[in-house]
Amino acid sequence: MSSAVSDFIRNRIRDDIENDVVDDSIVTRFPPEPNGYLHIGHAKSICLNFGVAEEFGGKTYLRFDDTNPLKESEEFVESIQEDVRWLGFDWEDRLTFASDYFDQLYGFAEQLIQEGRAFVCDLSADEIRATRGTLTETGTNSPYRDRSVAENLDLFRRMRAGEFPNGSRVLRAKIDMASPNLNMRDPVLYRILHAEHHRTGDSWCIYPMYDYTHCICDALEGITHSLCTLEFEDHRPLYDWVLDNISINFHPPQIEFSRLGLEFNVMSKRILTSLIKDGHVEGWDDPRLPTLSGLRRRGVPPEAIRDFCSRVGVTKQANLVETSLLDFCVRSTLEDTSPRAMAVIDPLPVEVINFDDDDVMLEAPNHPKVPELGHRQLSFGRNLFIERSDFRETASKKQRKLTLNGLARLRYGFIVECVEVKKDAHGEPVELKVRYVPESRSGQDTSGLKPRSTLHWVSSANAVSAKFRLFENLFNVREPGGDDLGEELNPSSKIEQDGLVERVVVEDEWDRCQFERNGYFVKDSDSTSTAPVFNRIVSLSSGIR
Repeated sequence: MSSAVSDFIRNRIRDDIENDVVDDSIVTRFPPEPNGYLHIGHAKSICLNFGVAEEFGGKTYLRFDDTNPLKESEEFVESIQEDVRWLGFDWEDRLTFASDYFDQLYGFAEQLIQEGRAFVCDLSADEIRATRGTLTETGTNSPYRDRSVAENLDLFRRMRAGEFPNGSRVLRAKIDMASPNLNMRDPVLYRILHAEHHRTGDSWCIYPMYDYTHCICDALEGITHSLCTLEFEDHRPLYDWVLDNISINFHPPQIEFSRLGLEFNVMSKRILTSLIKDGHVEGWDDPRLPTLSGLRRRGVPPEAIRDFCSRVGVTKQANLVETSLLDFCVRSTLEDTSPRAMAVIDPLPVEVINFDDDDVMLEAPNHPKVPELGHRQLSFGRNLFIERSDFRETASKKQRKLTLNGLARLRYGFIVECVEVKKDAHGEPVELKVRYVPESRSGQDTSGLKPRSTLHWVSSANAVSAKFRLFENLFNVREPGGDDLGEELNPSSKIEQDGLVERVVVEDEWDRCQFERNGYFVKDSDSTSTAPVFNRIVSLSSGIR
């Protein structure tokens, strides 16, 4: 039994086991609807459901809520399975679909009709909405509420047979139109939907609603603890009502926890879908999205997401988590596992005017603290490149840059002094002329010079052209979701730069690595570019993603 982690859900499970409410076989489920790709909010639920089952020696079902064929597809089913596996979880032989239970669900619906607890209603969706009432006004009974059992059963079977068009009739529970909980005011259980289902084809033309479906599926699968996010708290009485009014011998408890909100992001599948359809992003795996496929393409390790979800914890309190926490988890995961190299993202050419020999080979560690990652050779010669932002003509006490007539050390190399700046017609530097100090070789420095700055660099002989994609928040407001979403988008969320990278990174096919002083990067499989493409996973300091 688990004792390492404590929160209200795990404490509830411990109490249920100790009080013999359940045996030691804890069963949970993760029940996504296959109408889009998973995002980091789903990761919290995945980690919770699979995590508590593992901690208590139980098991978890991956169950697809495939009750709306208009929005669901096999593509989404496959992507969800890939994401759950990528996060490190395995449902083994417990892959199920709500559609697996369509026959049982239909049978329970007929039972509700036969016992006078459900009726066929001819009101339209708008009319049902209008008669539902408000938080301060009771609803109005449907004029079809008192149909006989025989008539309701006949109409429902004819609905099943496909006699009626979409929207003409629904099956509703007969509960209480005066209930203070609007979800209990004769909710819809089934609707007519003539649509091809991705698994059952055209076998069905009526489909059950989620509130009716998932509680029955939970019971049929023996789920001991049905863990849902807080928006389902008001739906719990309906969950219980359905199970209390059908012939089923298992009744799981529904327990709610807060959803994960991440600042500068949206977690709505509807909004994510619109961002894709409107061309604001390039697809579900766009690295700027909080989708798990986007985070994976961006290079975020699954271990970092699991760590993030663990740190966020499980509470009843809604919260908006800072992106800096996710960044911290990513850096912590990558710190000791990613080799180092140098890349110049915005190159400024440098000529070492007093260097006339063959290139000097320098040795650099692939990680200063992890010798197991090995070493690499750097070529130092007459023609080099530094980052354009690392040069300023005049010195500043706050900025550690190479300046005209100033000194800087080149990482793992020599100290150089800038003696001349060539500029274009706009006065922008296009090339630097420098002198290097031969006796200042890194690790063998006898020059006595103490430059204030150390710069990353690449030599022309040791450089490969590359494309760098620098990502920032997709939105420029902390809580996006206003009336005009387009106005909230960050125009600088994706910046592409053509630069240079050490040859070893490309030739040895490094995947993730830290480009010193520029951040952690991952190689992207982009067939549209002839040069290798590197996505920045996260910067080396907080505040930029």
